[in-house]
Amino acid sequence: MNLHTDVLHDPAHAFMPYPKAPVPHAATGPLAGLDFGVKDLFHVAGYPTSGGQPLLLALLGVQDRTAPTVRRLLDAGARFAGKTVTDELAFSMNGQNAHFGSPVNGAAPDRICGGSSSGSASAVSNRLCDFALGTDTGGSVRAPASHCGLVGLRPTHGRISLHDVLDLAPSLDTCGWFARDVATFARVADVLLGDDAAPLPANVRLLAPTDLWPLATPAATDALAPVRRRIEDILGPARPVQVVLQDLDTLYWRFRHLQGHESWQTDGPFLRRFAPPLGPGVAQRFAWSAEVTDAQVLEARAYRERFRAQLADLLEADGVLLMPTMPDIAPLANESEAGLEDYRNRAIRLLCSAGLSGFPQLTLPLARRDGAPLGISLLGPAGSDRSLVRLAERIAQAWA
Repeated sequence: MNLHTDVLHDPAHAFMPYPKAPVPHAATGPLAGLDFGVKDLFHVAGYPTSGGQPLLLALLGVQDRTAPTVRRLLDAGARFAGKTVTDELAFSMNGQNAHFGSPVNGAAPDRICGGSSSGSASAVSNRLCDFALGTDTGGSVRAPASHCGLVGLRPTHGRISLHDVLDLAPSLDTCGWFARDVATFARVADVLLGDDAAPLPANVRLLAPTDLWPLATPAATDALAPVRRRIEDILGPARPVQVVLQDLDTLYWRFRHLQGHESWQTDGPFLRRFAPPLGPGVAQRFAWSAEVTDAQVLEARAYRERFRAQLADLLEADGVLLMPTMPDIAPLANESEAGLEDYRNRAIRLLCSAGLSGFPQLTLPLARRDGAPLGISLLGPAGSDRSLVRLAERIAQAWA
């Protein structure tokens, strides 16, 4: 069989080495001239789907259908560039797959991409395609976007179709994407998001969550400070607010219990039946997930409803949180597994506000530290996705 030459000679290790198959696209459209990668959770007719796991790849095989979200991009004129590497079963945040390798961070090659949409972030940051689809359950678009110097969105839960896409935790899973610049990102937003049913007003209320900013390291806070001031110059001063319900540990564990329970419901039958070898960290997370109790799940669901209602009351129809995307720049690629897991757990505390609420969060690559990129985020009320991208367009225009 003839393998895709570009994939075989992919120095970033961003793409899966699948045999090339034709994926027709429209000759014209709003995305004409753009190439895009697709995280290897989305079905694309003529290509396998692996979910980052070799035995699952063998079981699923070559697909005869294309996910509707991918089809929308093709119908808009975008060209398919290939399937991108994902962390194993999408249950990680480091971007290191024990079976298919670790994609290279195009903005900081000595540091991790972040996962589980690592291949998509790598492909875009290494300029191998113009944009790429990912998924975000616990931070898998926002984390690699921040680490790789990209624009990335976790949309309102359910806003973009995940039909014919492998699940992880369905009540938390979302479809997002990456681009190197806001203009390209906005072109894709027009296709995937359309218009908001209730757009944010021109004069938003910018809010600074005083309980989330301290989750960034002091060095990251210093790097973000001038960016925060400049955004406030553009959008108006950010009023201090508190977001967390009860305390950060409660927020963290309620999210973890929901994600763990649903992940085990999704992948537990496969893991129990076939017992495939799993990479470091992934095996431990699934083992922990199998032990989540029904009582913990009920408590987490009740907490999520209270948290979502509180955040909706805080934001109303015009509020936007300005916050760090990640605690710091990406860890070094040679960081120990224990060090990476510690970083992941710190990051979840910062990332899970959007996950638990289901509200959209957009990260912008506006800061740097030690030569590596660092993102800052805008989090808006449910359904404000396209409005957040318009705010990013305003910021980018003023930044130029």
